[in-house]
Amino acid sequence: MNDDSSHQTRLELERLQKKLESRQSTMHFAHSGIAFLAAVILAAVAAKLFWDSLRPPVLGITSAVLSAALVLFGTYRYVTGSRFLKEELRNYELLRALRRSLNIDDPSALLPP
Repeated sequence: MNDDSSHQTRLELERLQKKLESRQSTMHFAHSGIAFLAAVILAAVAAKLFWDSLRPPVLGITSAVLSAALVLFGTYRYVTGSRFLKEELRNYELLRALRRSLNIDDPSALLPP
């Protein structure tokens, strides 16, 4: 019975390692950062075009709309990344608990008796 539970624990450990190996939150945070940077650049372009023009420039309006869209996209990706990060941290704590229960992190437990 103990061998069977140890085998199940090892299978659960492998499953968690596979799940944690693809950190999805980092991609979401990277996309969010790039979108916010592009939004700031486009907002600055729009501000400069509006400042220099006597009447509303079409390119300035377009860049302002694109900037707002990028802010919304960046916010969406940030919120999604935060959700994934919470799940990843929960799974990481479970992985650490499984490693402790299997004595993987204890070098003296791995030595022959």
